[in-house]
Amino acid sequence: MQVTSIGHAGMLIETSAGSILCDPWFEPAFFGSWFPFPRNDQLSDDLLERIENADFLYVSHLHGDHHDEAWLSRHLRRDIPILLPGFPTREQQRTLAALGFTEFIRTADTVEVEIAAGLRVAIHIESSITDGPGGDSALVVMADDAIVVDQNDCRTNDLGQLRSHGPVDLHWLQFSGAIWYPMVYEMDDAAKKAACDAKVDAQFARAMRYVEKIDARAVVPSAGPPCFLDPDLFGLNMMDGTEATIFPDQTAFLAMLESAGHHGVSNIPGTTISIHNAVGIDHSERISVAHPMPEAEVEAIFRDKRGYLTNYQADWMPWIDEMKAGWNPPSTDLLASLQQWWEPLLDMAPTLRSQVGTNVVLRAMGGAGAEQLDIVIDFPAGEVRLHAGEPYAFRFDIDRRLVETVAAQRAVDWSNSLLLSCRFVAWRDGEFNEYVYNFFKSLSRERMKRAEAEAARKVAPFDPDTMAVEPDIEIGGYVVQRRCPHRDADLEAFGEIRSDGNGPAEFVCTLHGWRFDCDTGACLTSPNETPLRIRRA
Repeated sequence: MQVTSIGHAGMLIETSAGSILCDPWFEPAFFGSWFPFPRNDQLSDDLLERIENADFLYVSHLHGDHHDEAWLSRHLRRDIPILLPGFPTREQQRTLAALGFTEFIRTADTVEVEIAAGLRVAIHIESSITDGPGGDSALVVMADDAIVVDQNDCRTNDLGQLRSHGPVDLHWLQFSGAIWYPMVYEMDDAAKKAACDAKVDAQFARAMRYVEKIDARAVVPSAGPPCFLDPDLFGLNMMDGTEATIFPDQTAFLAMLESAGHHGVSNIPGTTISIHNAVGIDHSERISVAHPMPEAEVEAIFRDKRGYLTNYQADWMPWIDEMKAGWNPPSTDLLASLQQWWEPLLDMAPTLRSQVGTNVVLRAMGGAGAEQLDIVIDFPAGEVRLHAGEPYAFRFDIDRRLVETVAAQRAVDWSNSLLLSCRFVAWRDGEFNEYVYNFFKSLSRERMKRAEAEAARKVAPFDPDTMAVEPDIEIGGYVVQRRCPHRDADLEAFGEIRSDGNGPAEFVCTLHGWRFDCDTGACLTSPNETPLRIRRA
C-alpha cells in the first residue's frame, strides 16, 4: 500500500486491489480565504492522472476544504463509486447527486465492508451538531497487510474503535487550527494572543492524545493548516509563533512527536509514503518516504515561509481579485429574505432559542456605496427584524456582499459557507454560547430539527435511572462520569486534572479544551453547559 499526499487532508491511497481518492481540495475555499499549504497546484502529470482515475472517492464531510464542488464537477467521472459515511441524514448523498454523481456505497458507522477483493474499509462518523448536522467522519483502509487511518479533522470520541481493526501503520490527523476564534473577535492584543496560544496548546494536546491512543507506526500531519493569501487576511499565517493566530504548521507538531518518542512523517503535496510487507523486512524499513523534490527544497518551504507564501500569493492575486469582484451586490430585500427563511426555523427550535436567550445582531456592513443593514435575531421572541437599538449579547459584522451571497444561495451552514472565511468581526458580552453557532449551522428544516433535538437532550433534567448508563471512572483522585457533558467525549481518553497549585483544581476535557470545577462540577468554559458529575475518590 502507498499513500500520496495531495494537499491539506487530501490523499490518494493505492493498493493492489484498487485506489481511493480522499478529500481532494484544489480550489481556494470559504470566499477565497483558505488555500492549501504547501501549494498543490503544481502536482506532476502522472499523479494528476492517477488522482482523476481513482477507483473510489471518499469525502469525509461537506466543509469546503474537503468537499471541493468545483474540482469534483470538472475532474471526476460521474460513475465513480463514492464511499458514503453513515450520517443520520442523506444530505451528503443529495449534495453529491446534485453534481451528477450516480454510484454510492453507503456504509454503517464503524462496520468493515469489502469494496473490492482484498480491499476493506470502515468509516467512523461524528454527527454532533458541533460538527454541523451534516457530520464528519474518519476512514480506515485495510489492504495488503497494512492499515491506514485517515482521521483528517474528525474528532472521534471512541478511540478504541479506530484501533479495533488492527495495528495501524499510518495515522493521518489534524493538529492545527480550523476555526475563526479568537482572531476575528474584538479584544485587546494581549488577550487575543493569550487566547490564541491557549487554543494552539489545546489543539496539540488533543492531537497527541489521539496519537498516544492509536499508537501507529508512523503519524502524518494532515488537514491543515491552510494559508491565507488575500492581503486582507495574510496576517493569519503563523510565521514564527509570535503572531496572534491558531495555525502552526507541521514543523511544530513533528518536533512535538519526536520529543514524545513517536515517528512523525513530514509531507507535502506529492509526498508518497509506502508500507512494505516483504517477509523478513526490518521494522525500521517497513515505511519509506519519497518527496517530489529534494529534501532541502522541502525544508526551505518552512524555513522561509514568508518568502514562499509571498510567491504563492503573487501567482494567485489575479484569481483573488476576480473572485472578490464576483461577490453579490446588495439588494433591497435582504431583511425580508432572512425573515421568511429564519423565522419558521426559529419557531421549530424553542429549546435552542431559550439556550441562546438573548438578541444577536447581524450587521451587514456597507461599502462601495452600499447601505449598512443592522438586523437583530431576537431569540426569545423568535423574530428577525431591523435592529432599533435593543440590547444584545452577540454581534457579527460582515460585509453585506457576503451576506447577500450566502442568502441568495440559501446556504444551510453559515459556519462552512461564511464564518470559516474569517472575513468578519465578532463581539460577545460574556462567555461562548454554542447554541448561537448551532443556529447558524442549522439553516434548513432537516438540520434545525436535529439541532433542536440535541438541545432538548442536553438541557433535560438529569435522571440517574436513564442517563447513568456507563459506570463512572477514576482520574487523578476523582470519580467522574464517563462522558463529557459538552459533546459526549470519552473522558477516560480525554479527561485530565489540572492544577497550578495556586487555585482550585480543574477537570479538562482535552477533546475541545472545556474546563470544569473539580469541587462543584460547574463548567468554567460556558456557564450554560450541563455540570460535570465529579467527586473526590
